Amino acid sequence: MLPKLVLFDLDGTLVDSAPDIAAALNAALAELGQPVQPLPVVKSYVGDGAAKLVERAAAPARQVDQELLLERFKARYAAHVCVDTRIYPDILETLEGFASRGTPLAVVTNKPGDLARALVRALALDRYFADVVGDGDGFPRKPSPGIALHVCARQGVAPGDALLVGDGLPDVRLARAAGCRVAAVTWGYTPRETLAAEKPDWLISDPRALLALPSV
Repeated sequence: MLPKLVLFDLDGTLVDSAPDIAAALNAALAELGQPVQPLPVVKSYVGDGAAKLVERAAAPARQVDQELLLERFKARYAAHVCVDTRIYPDILETLEGFASRGTPLAVVTNKPGDLARALVRALALDRYFADVVGDGDGFPRKPSPGIALHVCARQGVAPGDALLVGDGLPDVRLARAAGCRVAAVTWGYTPRETLAAEKPDWLISDPRALLALPSV
């Protein structure tokens, strides 16, 4: 049976947003006298929300007000949310495939919800998604299942009939906690072997393969 709802992670799954995240983070770090971080390192910080991102980026040897760093990062990122961010190849074709079936789609992300919605609008992806829900929208961050269960309830779909798609460990763990099937994608920010160790239902390297995956 094909899924009745597909829940997508955002950063590292639908879009490569790491360049803009890194630019905003490094601008905030520099303002506060912290060392900047190279892009590959910033990619490894992404996935657990903005607060965890700045916590990981702050140099332990240099004391910094992390709340201020978070505030500066979010302000800078909000002002430059879609400069070098790009939609991954074949994602649009995949979203169109689901849309042609009438399958409802949603974004569930640890990115602050307001920034997630701004990014989705900037890339003209909002037409595909019934919901875009993120950090600060009233639910604990992934891997807590609340955000997925909320969207399933809004769409009138049992979690077992939903498919969750993501590139990170929080995505796989959320799906297990919520009772969804999960496809871990290898084009994002988490190494393939790390994802494989979590034993997702599917490990895929081509977004178009999602169109053939069952929910059960």
